[in-house]
Amino acid sequence: MSLQQETETLRNIPMFSTIDPARLKLLSFTSERVSYMVGEEFIKQGEVGDSAFVIMSGECDVIIDTADGPVTVSTIGANQLVGEIALLHSGRRTATLRARTPVVCLLLSKDVFFHLLREFPDFSLAVMRDLAARLERVTAQFGDFRRHGGQA
Repeated sequence: MSLQQETETLRNIPMFSTIDPARLKLLSFTSERVSYMVGEEFIKQGEVGDSAFVIMSGECDVIIDTADGPVTVSTIGANQLVGEIALLHSGRRTATLRARTPVVCLLLSKDVFFHLLREFPDFSLAVMRDLAARLERVTAQFGDFRRHGGQA
């Protein structure tokens, strides 16, 4: 994927859409592009998070370790920001991400991620909205799980 294509892809992601195209080009240029093969885990639950990822192409399974073993809770794809939760609370990864298809990501270091949050209030608000939507989905899934007596 060329620098121009990466910049255009970022512009099409709602949380990046209000950032000036020249700054998106700089972000794309200074960020590391990483690729993962099918089955490869690139975020591991419990590890300390030092970066976030923008999924540029491909699909990943989100897997949570439970007492009964690993459970796939969702599948995510292109134009998603992942790994930011550990950065925001200076903690550990809350899930494992495993490539379901070949995946290409833009790796955002912790410094770059926090620079985006400070410099672009619309980006910060979009990250908060995304996190709130995820929390709402998980809460609803948990409620359904409990209503059905622990049967998914």
